[in-house]
Amino acid sequence: MRIFDTTLRDGEQTPGVSLSLEEKLAIAMQLDKLGIDIMEAGFPIASAGENGAVLEIAKAGLDAQICGLSRVIKADIDACLDCDVGMVHTFVSTSDVQRIHTIGKSREEVVDLAVDAVQYIKDHGRTCMFSAMDATRTDVDYLIEICKAVEAVGCDIINVPDTVGVMVPSAMYRLIEELKRSVSLPLDVHCHNDYGLAVANSIAAVEAGATQVQVTINGLGERAGNADLAETVMILHTIQGARTNIKTEYLFETSRMVEQYSGVRVSQLMPVVGENAFAHESGIHTHGVLVCTDTFEPGVMTPEMVGQKRRIVLGKHAGKHAVKQAIELAGFVTNEEQLVEVLGRIKELGDKGKPVTDADLYAITESILGEVSGKEQFIDLMEVSVMTGNIITPTASVKAIVGGDMKVVANIGVGPVDAALNAVRNLLGEGGKIRLHDFKLEAISGGSDALAEVTIAVEDESGRIVSAGAAREDIVLASVEALVNAINRLIMLRGKV
Repeated sequence: MRIFDTTLRDGEQTPGVSLSLEEKLAIAMQLDKLGIDIMEAGFPIASAGENGAVLEIAKAGLDAQICGLSRVIKADIDACLDCDVGMVHTFVSTSDVQRIHTIGKSREEVVDLAVDAVQYIKDHGRTCMFSAMDATRTDVDYLIEICKAVEAVGCDIINVPDTVGVMVPSAMYRLIEELKRSVSLPLDVHCHNDYGLAVANSIAAVEAGATQVQVTINGLGERAGNADLAETVMILHTIQGARTNIKTEYLFETSRMVEQYSGVRVSQLMPVVGENAFAHESGIHTHGVLVCTDTFEPGVMTPEMVGQKRRIVLGKHAGKHAVKQAIELAGFVTNEEQLVEVLGRIKELGDKGKPVTDADLYAITESILGEVSGKEQFIDLMEVSVMTGNIITPTASVKAIVGGDMKVVANIGVGPVDAALNAVRNLLGEGGKIRLHDFKLEAISGGSDALAEVTIAVEDESGRIVSAGAAREDIVLASVEALVNAINRLIMLRGKV
């Protein structure tokens, strides 16, 4: 089974997403590391920048086959050829609604355009994939006619796009089955997610005989996006028993890179790569998972397989077993009575609608055990100042006592919060290998002076993650305090275990 990734083409067509050349190259290299078979690098005729990006990716020496998109227009195809791509993906509208209202051509004219384009690509010695755009709303007999016509002039693979996402899996299965009976070329599918069925339709197509699926990282794409790569691949691997060249252990890191560059936040509920994909809060669930992970996880898919980690989340649904494990991992020893009290206080926080951070758990436990929660912190924050403006690069300076020594550091960022957090990390020096794992901001009151609650998670080189929060009217100060709290707790944790 071959995986065709179109993150750099259809994914960039996500409303509001625009990638720089450097970002495209970085994503291309990550996709190659992931094991993509074919990478659609872009639509070269679209702009000079798009052309340059496709050319640079094609020259990068990647293992994946590089593909360029073209309409059935000679100038488009020439732009792809000039970029020296290995595959040209040419398309034309075939449904009546698109054919009549977007290109104004007859059915016969569309067939002629498709045949001429495929012939031209093959005459130049390139692999050719033909797409009958809006195939799933195209009259089936006409769809078969045009597919047979391009097959006759040497097309290598036919793509069946569900351009507006209107298929259901049973209908997709029947369509691919019908096409398989009519043409001998490999079939590929490109499914959109307008009804949330892109992945399901892709899997149905594979069951019917398609040998290639088009996907994007994090399901990016026009409107509601495309079939998500991680979901599609993990279903193929663990449920269908199919094999691909995808190195699944890189799925999570690839998702996070694309999230960062695209600016499109991954939902915490997203399967496979979402924050909650392997997280458990319910007491029944956490107890089961702590005893045997297969009880409340798929079993055939583990967090390690996709580069994730299992998380036990504390809140009002937490159970005693989860709390006990969390405080023991932090180096605390409690008796049964103390454990019950810790659990009760955690549930009280949860009932107030407050997320329970690691810092909360440790403070509660210290209080119940009679330890001094106000002990000297490794970082004692004294002063934070930020400069920002239209012509000033956001810059922050932080003054703090670090390990008993006074330090003043400064750093820049893409905004005042980013600059301040970068400065705080500088307090630790070169040896402090702590990275920001997660950042959440929520306004918990109304108006321009809203109280902002920031929750930050940090991770050390051993993979240990600690979260902490802070609430202030000043978002920058709340962010800095949350980060400092998390770092202090992480350093305390290191000393306890």
